[in-house]
Amino acid sequence: MPQGRLSQVLRGLDIGTDDRLLVGPQTLDDAGVVLLGQDEGLPPGSRVALVQTVDFFQPVVDDPWFYGAIAAANAISDVYAMGGRPISVLNLASFPKGFPDDWLREILRGGFDKVAESGAVVAGGHTVDGEILFGFAVTGVVDADRVAANAGARAGDAVYLTKPIGMGAMTTAGMKGKIGWEEIEPAARQMAELNRSAAEAMDAAGFDACTDVTGFGLLGHAHTVAQASDVCMRIHASEVPVFEGALPLARQGLLSGGAKRGRANLAQGVAIPEHLEEALVDLFFDAETSGGLLIAVPPDQAGDLEAELARREVPVARIGECVEPEGPRVELL
Repeated sequence: MPQGRLSQVLRGLDIGTDDRLLVGPQTLDDAGVVLLGQDEGLPPGSRVALVQTVDFFQPVVDDPWFYGAIAAANAISDVYAMGGRPISVLNLASFPKGFPDDWLREILRGGFDKVAESGAVVAGGHTVDGEILFGFAVTGVVDADRVAANAGARAGDAVYLTKPIGMGAMTTAGMKGKIGWEEIEPAARQMAELNRSAAEAMDAAGFDACTDVTGFGLLGHAHTVAQASDVCMRIHASEVPVFEGALPLARQGLLSGGAKRGRANLAQGVAIPEHLEEALVDLFFDAETSGGLLIAVPPDQAGDLEAELARREVPVARIGECVEPEGPRVELL
């Protein structure tokens, strides 16, 4: 669902209040965070919280193992984006009657392989007959005092992105037969890569806020952080890593559709300079699948984050900073 419409729908709903709900849907965070305490059987003073999320989608690549692996990495990433550690998953699957058993088995294997890599366990699931949809509900744990919510960014923070953007262009071109598996496979490998190492680096270095870059695109997710934190996030276009081959595809109009929706929904919330190439701006708005973490870190801890990322062989890309808000929530430079 488009970001603007989702915000409007949620604005009209009263979900009530509960002191246990540390992070709910109001700030469009990646996951919900619920504090556990004596009512749940824990000793007094416990500061353990559950991180809960769910994500499923249609195939983004033709290879069944990669489809399952990408779906798992994408869902689990929400827990990492909250500063948490995944502990269990429930599989959600919809497949048409007559869908080949060997394909189904490979999709499940790809998903379960990634769950095992994350250290979580598959605790069950639910399947139905229907269109092809696959994903997971994920439960994690986090220190209640170290939740990486959208609302924590502060003016002066440095902003980092841990994976190149451009997955919407790559997957759209693949589905339309404009590029072959040789070009798509590197993108599939990136999408199937867990954000575990990036999250560990963030936890070791310290942080103010974090989100992962998925369906709302880079600018959409930057906007949710800036809005929730009451800051303006400035993004330097030349510093944003772009996946090799994605920009030429964007120039051909091969985008997921997120670019058009993002521009329409955030027309007043993002300042775009006239000198930037339209295709590049489209990539910034376009939807991502299993993208990297977008991390806001205090400036005196930026060097620590860079060192921790580099030590884990995670790309180090400082793409901007947060400043006091004076107009649009996001500024491209």
